[in-house]
Amino acid sequence: MALVGRYNSLQVVKQTDFGLYLDGGSDGEILLPNRYVPKDVPSEVDDWLNVFIYLDSDDRLIATTERPKVQVGEFASLKVAEINSIGIFLDWGLPKDLLLPFSEEKRQLKVGDYCVVHVYLDKHTRRITATARLDRYLDKTPPSYRVGQPVEFLAAESSPMGIKVILDNQHWALVHKNELFKPLRIGFRDQGFIKEVRADGKISLSLQAVGKDAPDALSDNILKQLRDNSGVLYVSDKSDPAEISHRFGVSKGSFKKAIGGLYKQGLIVIHADRIELS
Repeated sequence: MALVGRYNSLQVVKQTDFGLYLDGGSDGEILLPNRYVPKDVPSEVDDWLNVFIYLDSDDRLIATTERPKVQVGEFASLKVAEINSIGIFLDWGLPKDLLLPFSEEKRQLKVGDYCVVHVYLDKHTRRITATARLDRYLDKTPPSYRVGQPVEFLAAESSPMGIKVILDNQHWALVHKNELFKPLRIGFRDQGFIKEVRADGKISLSLQAVGKDAPDALSDNILKQLRDNSGVLYVSDKSDPAEISHRFGVSKGSFKKAIGGLYKQGLIVIHADRIELS
């Protein structure tokens, strides 16, 4: 059986004037229309192709080599393309837009809005469907992260305490307000570091390296950039926090600690507008 809403490796079983038929197992033969047949990989009978399977406008299984922005089981921020009496339709990169039923809407949307959704397969219709009600798909497994571990995340929701983000399509985590030394835009992906995993499974995230190795890593980065720039960097403890964040990816407080440590070791000199190697 083909995995609807996911990538599949399927074998070509037949060539026709309008496309290739692929072996979909118990789902029978699945058409890959000519416009999606790759020109740069073997596509003859018995060859294997990596394709995405979804339902066309007549609810028939169809294959494509185009890459949607999300597949079943994942989260993504998608743009509202159309709203009609059936529901909300999201642009996910394929010709047939993705349905977000009104019952799965968390806040009222309009065309042009972006919405963070989870994509699932309706058990009764096998239709690929989106939901903005994310809680039911997260925190179902115990977290196994270690403090300081780098992770990729999707910024999903604002909260009074900070920004809620999604880790590994499985867990909520929170970037507390005092950790937001740079802006986090909802719907965008970024990297952070595990700061704490509480006994109740709640996860706190930092936007800068944490743990015993973090100060050394930042100091090494500062020294490397100094060496790469003839021993001078036009940034100091008086610089704007945004400039420090852009250059080093850390808060101004962490940067000041690092250059203070380097100064005490006699490795750098700190001026009002720059730092220099000693």
